[in-house]
Amino acid sequence: MKTHHFPILIEQDEDSIYIVTCPTFKGCHSYGKTIDEAIENIREVIEMCMEEQQIDDSNNFVGFREIEIQQKASA
Repeated sequence: MKTHHFPILIEQDEDSIYIVTCPTFKGCHSYGKTIDEAIENIREVIEMCMEEQQIDDSNNFVGFREIEIQQKASA
């Protein structure tokens, strides 16, 4: 049995729902009312994605960064 490590991105929407995405797989998203619930749900989705898609081990996860961009006010 091989163990895989996948990056996930957690966001919170305007209704306080946690949305989780795994960028390793296209369309791999889930959600939950709590972070723990969202992570458990994305775990199930990742397992399904692993069954349907081949894992590309050629890319290594480096990390996420936040970038600041200022937008001019509308007239």
